[in-house]
Amino acid sequence: MTDFVERNERSEDTPEQETQMTTLERAQLLFDQDQAITDRVNQGAGLDDAIDPSNREFGPHASPEQVQMRVAKRALMLKEGIPAYPVHLDVTDRIEHVRAKYEGKLEAGEETEDVVGIAGRVLFVRNSGGLCFVQLSAGDGTAIQGMVSKKEVGADSLKLFKQLVDLGDHLYLRGRVIASKTGELSVFATEWAIAAKALQPLPALHKELSDEQRTRKPYLAMIADESTRNMVRQRSKVVSSLRRTFEQQDFLEVETPMLQTVHGGAAARPFTTHMNAFDIDLFLRIAPELFLKRCLVGGIERVFEINRDFRNEGVDGTHAPEFTMLEAYQAYGTYDTIGELTKQLIQQSAIDAFGSTKVTLLNGEEYDFGGEWKTMTMYGSLSEALGEEITPESSVEHLGAIANKLGVERDDVENHGKLVEHLWEHFYEDKLYEPTFVRDFPVETSPLVKGHRSKPGMVEKWDLYVRGFELATGYSELNDPVVQRERFIQQAKDAAAGDAEATDIDEDFLEALGVGMPPTGGMGMGIDRLLIALTGATIRETITFPLVKPLN
Repeated sequence: MTDFVERNERSEDTPEQETQMTTLERAQLLFDQDQAITDRVNQGAGLDDAIDPSNREFGPHASPEQVQMRVAKRALMLKEGIPAYPVHLDVTDRIEHVRAKYEGKLEAGEETEDVVGIAGRVLFVRNSGGLCFVQLSAGDGTAIQGMVSKKEVGADSLKLFKQLVDLGDHLYLRGRVIASKTGELSVFATEWAIAAKALQPLPALHKELSDEQRTRKPYLAMIADESTRNMVRQRSKVVSSLRRTFEQQDFLEVETPMLQTVHGGAAARPFTTHMNAFDIDLFLRIAPELFLKRCLVGGIERVFEINRDFRNEGVDGTHAPEFTMLEAYQAYGTYDTIGELTKQLIQQSAIDAFGSTKVTLLNGEEYDFGGEWKTMTMYGSLSEALGEEITPESSVEHLGAIANKLGVERDDVENHGKLVEHLWEHFYEDKLYEPTFVRDFPVETSPLVKGHRSKPGMVEKWDLYVRGFELATGYSELNDPVVQRERFIQQAKDAAAGDAEATDIDEDFLEALGVGMPPTGGMGMGIDRLLIALTGATIRETITFPLVKPLN
């Protein structure tokens, strides 16, 4: 008996000690239990005798009875020379193709001589006498019935089928396409094999998964929930649509570094790491902007990237620490031209993924991305909401007094621009339902944006709001290296004063900018947020594998 077993026996009266088992200890414990079950099967024990339902031997941290039984079946298969995880099976047809070809074309009881080889996950099995029924599901959720009879496969094979096949197994069937007596499209098997033995049971498929199960075990949600599978496919269609639209506009897709010596391109708190080879600290990318702009300097005049970004900030319905960002830059464009491109990208992705610019959200509401979109200015709309004119000359003291009166949250490190944006958000941020471009921002909060051509103290920037949240942002990009240095210096001063989101001075980027970057329009949009806008899902539902805090 292993030392892990002895440890469990010693701690029967002190259950709080059992929770202190390390990851390695538990992994070894589970392996030892699997091996003990396998040894008993190999020594001739039956399936029931090979397992320990009460876990007397290995304790409460070991596998439950259902898992033990499946481990015993795996062991029996190996003992009998039956592969539990074969390398190859003669799968000649996909379930969805078979259903599409024969659906509605066979009368009840009609049989064909067409032989197919299919495989899918077992979602239902009924073992009754000399004929067993099984429902196999393809990855997209398309299901088909399989029929395994004593007459076709023989008594010994049918006995093994009843003994070995569980819900969740991947099963291979080869046989004729028929319609059962009740009219169900079926494959009447002459041959079957387990393609992959499932050791963990599936959740109850007739019940909704909890949010905890969906988030921590998204692979279960993909099996059990059609909406989860659809989200994965919709996301893929949206990203493919974006790439096609860019290709039609002669944009090139590039890849920029995820590990950076200077974090920049956005106002955000970065994640840090350490590179042993160079013995230096590095930042995980918060935005690809400064590297994409280097591409423009190098002569790639239309460039985009769909990338992973990392921001060490809060987590809520529209924010995740790791997310997918789209950024694009067009030489000789402005925030006007890049705004038109952004609208085209979003409208076309809705058409390609959902068939129309009118989409149906998860709550059943219809939302229209079509037509022309509303525009408003930040200073103009704030002035209207306050009933007094707010300009770039409005003092920090006056804006701060207004913020205090309204109960607007104040930052530790403040300036005119931050106060203007906080006040604007107080009135508008979650209230802009239809697609709306909010234009012309304060210079203090936009260090990478070109000053407005006719409005001193403002920059040529827009934020796009959809359904009450920010979806994308666009700039007339700053390309004056002297002004850019000035902006970087101010950001560095803000960082020294305690602003965790302020960027550092990137001398290499300033040198590149000095070589000459043409006038440029640029945009950024979160792919996860785009899926939120198109579907009404939360950010965790749009991300296939969201980051969650470990339970242990």
